[in-house]
Amino acid sequence: MSDASRKFLRNRLALAGTLVILLIVAGGLGAPWLAPFDPHEQFFDGLTLEGAPLPPNEKFWMGTDLLGRDLFSRLLYGARTSLIIGVVANGAAVAIGTILGLVAGYVRGWVGAAIMRFTDLMMAFPALLLAIALAAIFSPSLWIVALVIALVNWVQIARVIYTQTTSLATREYVEATRALGANWPRLLFVHVLPHLLPTILVWSTLGIATTVLLEATLSFLGIGVRPPTPSWGGIIFESQSYFLDAPWLVFFPGVAVLLMALSFNLVGDALRDALDPTQRGR
Repeated sequence: MSDASRKFLRNRLALAGTLVILLIVAGGLGAPWLAPFDPHEQFFDGLTLEGAPLPPNEKFWMGTDLLGRDLFSRLLYGARTSLIIGVVANGAAVAIGTILGLVAGYVRGWVGAAIMRFTDLMMAFPALLLAIALAAIFSPSLWIVALVIALVNWVQIARVIYTQTTSLATREYVEATRALGANWPRLLFVHVLPHLLPTILVWSTLGIATTVLLEATLSFLGIGVRPPTPSWGGIIFESQSYFLDAPWLVFFPGVAVLLMALSFNLVGDALRDALDPTQRGR
């Protein structure tokens, strides 16, 4: 077992975060079998005589929503939405940022300057406002929301990869490989990219937390995943006017978003400490 693995396994918070992530993934993937009810089914006995949602009880473990649907079932299916957007959107953002940062850091010159000035321009816009503008232009859906989030989240990883690639491109082994006649794609993807994998792995983990929070924010603002597809932010958005009369409608999805974001942050911090030599011993 490597030193990095041992250091990660000694971090109890990271292990707790990993356990929570595994539980959320298991809940999302196993939603068709774990959910006691259909997330879209409106129960006749899911509302009070006055038409208000029911609090947690023996039949509905987390209560019901405004339409008499089982909240626990909707949270399980909502985990799938958050995980899909988190993985797909963050994966696309990391891929875009890595490619642009690699090319800009290695080629440099006017090509690198143009890429990095465009990156600076994107960083000048607040991510949330840019996401709201893009989501308003396109018709919101699961994949459109993932695309919008990817388009606003690639700039940070691009800047980090650019800085590290600029340093690696001047190393002796790269110069020697270039002198032997290796073309630039081989230099980038065989001799430079492997040294960036720890950084990419850490940013991929940390970025999922940011992506999940941004998706929840967009859904809360009403421009995220469209109903009836359940999402944690969408459930909060639908129930915001009832948070005093039916606090469980906001509490349970809010805790779910908090736990997922916190868990990915804990795992990402532990990976950074284990894989980054400059962080060891701090």
